[in-house]
Amino acid sequence: MARAANESVARTGSVKRGRVFGPSGDAPRSITPSGDLLRYYEAMSRALGPMHWWPAQTPFEVIVGAILTQSTAWGNVERAIANLRSARLLTASAMRRVSTPRLAALVRPSGYFRQKAKKLKAFVRFLHTGYGGSLKRMFQTPTLELREKLLSVHGIGPETADSILLYAGNHPVFVVDAYTHRILGRHGITSGKPDYEKVRALMESSIPQRAELFNEFHALLVNTGKNWCRKSAPRCEECPLRAMLPADSGLSTFGRTTPQADSSSGSHR
Repeated sequence: MARAANESVARTGSVKRGRVFGPSGDAPRSITPSGDLLRYYEAMSRALGPMHWWPAQTPFEVIVGAILTQSTAWGNVERAIANLRSARLLTASAMRRVSTPRLAALVRPSGYFRQKAKKLKAFVRFLHTGYGGSLKRMFQTPTLELREKLLSVHGIGPETADSILLYAGNHPVFVVDAYTHRILGRHGITSGKPDYEKVRALMESSIPQRAELFNEFHALLVNTGKNWCRKSAPRCEECPLRAMLPADSGLSTFGRTTPQADSSSGSHR
């Protein structure tokens, strides 16, 4: 995913040493956050520049995009959002009033449109019931409490909840996706089967806990995954993280490859 307008809340936290263990019990290489992870950030930032993610006009549009981007490419989400904008349905109150079949027809370009219409309806009901339809009131809820509440809403899983918190509400939570798992795994920072909560905890404890840093870091990982660290035919030789690839990685010997479209699903970029 994809990936809008953010409000600003800066909160700082301690920087600690982080490790993630896979189911096999094997320990990946340890990382020194002030060194390795921020070096990753700086290398990607030099290559890609500011990401300015998430593209949206309002926080509510961010939330809509976070739900619609599930299992589809961002271009499909843009078409669905354009339909909603034309129909003047990009507000919580308007979306609450529209019929579910009508909403489904408008978001059809995003795929799984009937299910996604139900998910959007579930969110606006949650917002209306719990916060009188006010995103401002919702985002004033403490981060951990709001995250648990969002996870109880139909169709909102960890990645979607964290995208809403970070990109729409500027809460300092790190969004983890397939690109994050792939890059960290290939660089030996994590190992074993991807574990969302362990990787999220690692990132949040390993770099300064500032929403704007989490925002930019995640967007940089996504674009690095799309451009270089692809699921198949990775372009390691050209990757800005090439110098940090472990010597014992099977990818260390990868040469230059012909550019191909990344086939990762569920991306919101």
